[in-house]
Amino acid sequence: MTRTLEDAVRRVVVNGNCTGCGGCTLVSARIEMHLDTEGYMRPSFTTAEGEPDSDREERALFEATCPGRRVRAPELSGATAHAVFGSYVSVWKSWAIDDDVRESGSSGGVLTALAAWLVETGRTRSVIGSSPGASPTRSVPIQIVSKDQALRAAGSRYAPVSNLPLLASAAADNALIGKPCEATAARQYFDAIGSPEADHPILLSFFCAGTPSQHATDTLVEELGFTTDGVTALRYRGNGWPGTFAVRSESDVRELSYDESWGQHLGRRLQWRCKLCVDGTGGHADIAVGDYWRCDERGYPVFDDADGVSVAIARTRRGHELLLEAERCGILHLEEIDIDSVLPVQPLQVGRKQTLAGRLLGRMAGGRRVPRYAGYGLLVLAARTPVAALRSAAGTFVRTISG
Repeated sequence: MTRTLEDAVRRVVVNGNCTGCGGCTLVSARIEMHLDTEGYMRPSFTTAEGEPDSDREERALFEATCPGRRVRAPELSGATAHAVFGSYVSVWKSWAIDDDVRESGSSGGVLTALAAWLVETGRTRSVIGSSPGASPTRSVPIQIVSKDQALRAAGSRYAPVSNLPLLASAAADNALIGKPCEATAARQYFDAIGSPEADHPILLSFFCAGTPSQHATDTLVEELGFTTDGVTALRYRGNGWPGTFAVRSESDVRELSYDESWGQHLGRRLQWRCKLCVDGTGGHADIAVGDYWRCDERGYPVFDDADGVSVAIARTRRGHELLLEAERCGILHLEEIDIDSVLPVQPLQVGRKQTLAGRLLGRMAGGRRVPRYAGYGLLVLAARTPVAALRSAAGTFVRTISG
């Protein structure tokens, strides 16, 4: 039986179930997020235990909020359910009308365009997101209050960062661009405290394949011949679609393709919880955005550079209305599409969802606790590809017991 909030948080971390989202900082002012020795964002307590009654209340709220403890599929009014991509109101092929925004963004610049539009029109006071820090190799949370800030923050950041601590002091009249786990933690937190849907911050998310260790970025920078202290600028993607991993110093610039940087380096050093992720497509957000890759004759995504195109999924009625309003204001181009057309262009998300039941089984067989997932139909999905699910179970078991 868990006795204190600190016990509950520690149990999530030691079992490898922490996403580094920072949702626990919404629960208790005693918690801060820091990079640990393995290069991931993890919670730490700044003071000793609180009063028994308040600690008990915080622990209950933590267990309802933390995606390393539990994730319940959202029950969204007026939404349609999809076995792989979750609930949705509408699905669009989309990109930013502004060519500079489209070029700067990771795919079609949709989230960058929305962030700039929301703050410049006063629809929100700020948009919380992430950006390069004082050291360009690090990612930090920021409050975006202008189009210039949105453009400087454009492009994916394949590195650990916790955006939710900023939301603790700026929830009202704000928006959040966060990883799917951050959108999950935020929605579960506001639901748990009884906040009406209309009072939730606008939640914007993106398709996510996992969070690499900070060490993965640092090692890749060094393999390209730089020192982390000597880097003056670093982009993981953007300035084209998918764009390149580009590192600059005062006297040099070197680049790697997306397939090389993510496929051969960064994507191989993910935290454990990402390998057990039930939702990599922002199911708890108002709007979730991903790459709408072009495919070859085999149906496999092509990563040749092109003008960026995104899939934008309105998860809620509010998200649907925001997308339509952004189109009317000349911010976004929208073309409605069938959600099943996204299946072949996002094979990683499809395969992970179909084999997740096997990975959870393998992890438990290896003696580790796993998050509780409800409402996702994981056994039904696994039954569609039983051999792949069993292989995933065996592989996860071996990796778990081997450490």
